[in-house]
Amino acid sequence: MLEAARSAFEERGLAVPLGEIARRAGVGPGTVYRHFPSKDALFRATVVDRIRLFTYTARELAEASDPGAVFFRYLAAVVRLSARNKALQDALEASAEGRFRPSAEVEEDFRAALHTLLTRAQKSGDVRKDVDTEDVMALLFGCLSMERRRGAGAPAGRMTALMCDSLRVRRRGNVTKLPVGSVSRNETGCVVCGAAVGGARTGRPARYCGGACRQRAHRERVRARG
Repeated sequence: MLEAARSAFEERGLAVPLGEIARRAGVGPGTVYRHFPSKDALFRATVVDRIRLFTYTARELAEASDPGAVFFRYLAAVVRLSARNKALQDALEASAEGRFRPSAEVEEDFRAALHTLLTRAQKSGDVRKDVDTEDVMALLFGCLSMERRRGAGAPAGRMTALMCDSLRVRRRGNVTKLPVGSVSRNETGCVVCGAAVGGARTGRPARYCGGACRQRAHRERVRARG
């Protein structure tokens, strides 16, 4: 019954009638209702299986030797597999809007596993440090939606590539700078790393948090002129 439900939901999402699932399973609708009180409960059971699979995969990758490459490949795989699965698409979009939670425990486990991959990729210097797990989750939801709605002729994976680029450490200014939430009213953000910068003694607005960022900005200007 679960296999029949999984196949039907993957093809049609929540729109599939319960009678269709019963037909595929070779049982009557009453048999389905005896095991699952509603179509939503059956849908939840099939989606939980897939999210658990994503979680287990992330845990297996937690000790990989190339954290940055592994993190980006994992994100791409989640989007690619979800884009083929109408049930996951419906579940992730509903979750992003607060209308659906597969299971509090399952969702927390997935976030924790994703957080581990993100943290390792940030420590290796491959992923920018001003993003957190919630940012990545939001990007995943948005990327999945964009992949589904990409225009005719647009290659599959293009939106995923753009998402991954937005998470990479800034290389010669190729990544949009995010607002820094920790900056207070009397502070500005370092133009290089985004860290909070206090007012300069001269009264002019400070641009860098320290000598390292100042030197880095200087090198970037020299390269740009070259």
